[in-house]
Amino acid sequence: MSVRRTHVLVPEDLLREIDALVGPRGRSSFLVETARHEVRRQTLLRFLEGEEAPVWKSKDHPELAEGAADWVRKLRAESDARKSQNRVRTRRQVTQRPRTL
Repeated sequence: MSVRRTHVLVPEDLLREIDALVGPRGRSSFLVETARHEVRRQTLLRFLEGEEAPVWKSKDHPELAEGAADWVRKLRAESDARKSQNRVRTRRQVTQRPRTL
């Protein structure tokens, strides 16, 4: 990978914070890593906000219209109800077993 020197203006307070984290000898690596991370993030955001890209379409998931948190709560309530029903069935089976001596 080729490297090219560039001139970047950084506010002094930010430079002090970076130096406190990585030291003056680690500035370039830190800034490159941070820039790469942000480029990836921005690229992903553009992809997700684009018209062609989203695989997820709200109209295909009406169960989430009220929000994911509500949907998860409903799923958990349904699961808890099933567990309770299974416990009741299991208790009935245990109490209805014939006794053997």
